Amino acid sequence: MADSLVIVESPAKAKTIGKYLGSKFIVKASMGHIRDLPKSQIGVEVENDFQPKYITIRGKGNVLKELRDASKKVKKVYLAADPDREGEAIAWHLAHYLELDEKDDCRVVFNEITKQAVKDAFKNPRPIDMDLVNAQQARRVLDRLVGYKISPLLWKKVKKGLSAGRVQSVAVKLIYDRENEINAFIPEEYWSITAHLTKGKSAFEAKFHSVGGEKKELKSEADVKEMLALMGQNPFIVGEVKEKERQRNPSPPFITSSLQQEAARKLNFRASKTMQIAQQLYEGVDLGKEGTVGLITYMRTDSTRISPVAQEEAKEYIVGKYGEAYMPETPRVYLKKNAGAQDAHEAIRPTSALRDPESVKAFTSKDQFRLYKLVWERFVASQMSSAVLDTMTVDLNGGPVTFRATGSKLKFPGFMKVYVEGNDDGTTDEDRLLPALVPGDTANSDQIEPKQHFTQPPPRYTEARLVRMLEELGIGRPSTYAPTLETIQKRNYVAMEEKKFIPTELGDLVIQLMEEFFPEILDAEFTANMEGDLDHVEEGTQDWVNVIGDFYKSFQKRLDVAEDEMKEIEIKDEPSDEVCEKCGSQMVYKMGRFGKFLACSGFPNCRNTKPIVKETGVQCPKCAKGHVVERRSKKGRIFYGCNLYPECDFVSWDKPVAKPCPSCGGMMVEKRSKGETNINCTVCGHSEQAEEAEEAAE
Repeated sequence: MADSLVIVESPAKAKTIGKYLGSKFIVKASMGHIRDLPKSQIGVEVENDFQPKYITIRGKGNVLKELRDASKKVKKVYLAADPDREGEAIAWHLAHYLELDEKDDCRVVFNEITKQAVKDAFKNPRPIDMDLVNAQQARRVLDRLVGYKISPLLWKKVKKGLSAGRVQSVAVKLIYDRENEINAFIPEEYWSITAHLTKGKSAFEAKFHSVGGEKKELKSEADVKEMLALMGQNPFIVGEVKEKERQRNPSPPFITSSLQQEAARKLNFRASKTMQIAQQLYEGVDLGKEGTVGLITYMRTDSTRISPVAQEEAKEYIVGKYGEAYMPETPRVYLKKNAGAQDAHEAIRPTSALRDPESVKAFTSKDQFRLYKLVWERFVASQMSSAVLDTMTVDLNGGPVTFRATGSKLKFPGFMKVYVEGNDDGTTDEDRLLPALVPGDTANSDQIEPKQHFTQPPPRYTEARLVRMLEELGIGRPSTYAPTLETIQKRNYVAMEEKKFIPTELGDLVIQLMEEFFPEILDAEFTANMEGDLDHVEEGTQDWVNVIGDFYKSFQKRLDVAEDEMKEIEIKDEPSDEVCEKCGSQMVYKMGRFGKFLACSGFPNCRNTKPIVKETGVQCPKCAKGHVVERRSKKGRIFYGCNLYPECDFVSWDKPVAKPCPSCGGMMVEKRSKGETNINCTVCGHSEQAEEAEEAAE
């Protein structure tokens, strides 16, 4: 007969924990939060120390009745929500509903869902941590004040449906500023000269470096011609040769932001997908005879700390698999990446380094396996020896002009045997070998290749780049990155083009108004300082009411000024060249919740509307009647579909190319991977470089 009730957030977590605890425990799920602020009103009593007015979340009635009935049949109730602010708040709300004493030892936390970790946690229950609860409440109240005070103002002055938020507004501002940088960017010309050389049977390249011993920039074709004239027909004579050994250290184990970035680079996962799959791995996977096991530790963390037990297990695996040489003399310890890191949990790691990816492959989905493999490899590599590279730098002189060749060779792979961190431009580390060269040697020149270049504007933000920037600026915390990216797209403030963020006209308009009347909300430093104050609430060193009160004093003044001075903006309809097929009137462009669309100018007599589409020049491969057009999803993502929808439901996330497959005549689409664009056939798989396809189409 069970004498204890354990409440967690999800059924998957309940299933895993239930197997570990045995028949004396009933384990049930609250299905996340049970109370929240009402959607229909601000729900915060500003004049009463910002006290929140919580209500039971709609649809939770049956779950709550089940939990209340179960709690009456047991002697003890344990609250085992996730080990973070949100989890602590869920536990506090449950304690309130079930009339439990929050000072009683009812709270159980564990960083990993393994049998030993869970059993150890239940030996050491604690009271609910009100500092954590207040930190969560403070964030919720602060976000509610910003959102529910500014949004109605925007509705009144601009149009209904607009909204503003605290962290997401800064994210949109970053994207908006980057777009302005790109638009204002003026390319500058520069040139390079590459010498294609041979020494014996070995071929290698050297780049122009200096003239007369002084570094020189090649800014024009005239500069190039001057250097070539100075070189004349002189042979390339080897000058200074530098050889040295260089060590490369492994990356630290994952934290939330680095996991999201690397999953985007290597697995093409969006931040929300990464966190969804990580949650599944954390809550547990059925491994057959071994039972249900949590495969990774808690995935919302900004700490790179690793427990000694985990380090010992990693050592056992590394030495057993690769040998003593692959293990450093002392275990690696990684410092906190930034001063704001809370260090409340360990880094994200496998719950057992001995459980390699292949051993779980048969029990996991494709995406679960790929993410687990990434986490496992990163952790194991983080505990391994440094890689050792032999590097070589050679100066070659063609008269007074010096070219430089660089090469490297992997001498000892160390951690690179298991894993190498990706990067945003998709380049990889490869050996660039140089032949044996000594001063005085002569190298033969097969070709001298001048090339014109132009400086490039800063790149648009991908999800990975934006997460990294938010982290560097100290904006948001591990649990907020993925929801922030989702929110700014749902509100149509930004759109995704080729997996990069661009601001929409709606986003531009809101940011301009916010900049004028609420500059603090958009100020990265102000927002980061506010995050720091909220962290101090969590640490118990600041009172949450005082933090909110200090913010609200100046915020209310801004609201009053905006109410008086913000002019009503009329978003005028923009005429189009299209004619309404229902009444013959001219169609106009209107701004809607999900961006621009076409509407009949005869409204309200004619209510005809249609989306704005961009032609691709490709016939629909499914129905052969329509043609493929570019569309946007409600989240702002570009996709491609038949213009005869809903008659034809053809859809593609990849951009079609106006050229049939040369092998089978099927539709070709653009595929981007590791910084390169290939054109692949959707039928037979034929693949070619994008440049080749463009030339063929022309």
